[in-house]
Amino acid sequence: MSELPHVELVSRIEAALYASGRPLNAAELARAAGTASERKVVALAREILKSVNSSMHAVEVIEYPGPRFAMQLRTEYTQVARKFATRPLLSKAALRTLSFIAYFQPITAGELVLRRSSAVYQHLKELEEVGFVTGEKQGRSKSYKTTLRFSEYFGLSLDVTSMKKQLGGRNLSL
Repeated sequence: MSELPHVELVSRIEAALYASGRPLNAAELARAAGTASERKVVALAREILKSVNSSMHAVEVIEYPGPRFAMQLRTEYTQVARKFATRPLLSKAALRTLSFIAYFQPITAGELVLRRSSAVYQHLKELEEVGFVTGEKQGRSKSYKTTLRFSEYFGLSLDVTSMKKQLGGRNLSL
């Protein structure tokens, strides 16, 4: 099988980064590009990162350890984009439940029901589906905490204490 032209490889990686909504690792990028060389796609992703970050003002490409890459909107433009988004990823109620989990984690479903309402069970299902929270069995209940994907998506620290400080000064917005 012959290698695709450089511009086609770059285009395929850009498309995958744009559409994914999450960081992609080298194997995923290689699959998207149609090549077996993870080393090559990492170099191409870094090329895209430099190009996008130097030419675009509201969109950026981030490299995470792994290496993994994500194309995302810069934080300062989320409010503008939100007004034009066709459908939010999560409802406002689910987002509020997510903020409770982030701030009070680990928190049981029962505690969430007391603080919010029984609607949290549906919110928890939505939040687990998008990969923002994970639940761990604790006796008859489940204890919930945020995930790496949540931290990356909202640009928050993985350290819970630091995350709480960050959350104190901002609203979560999709």
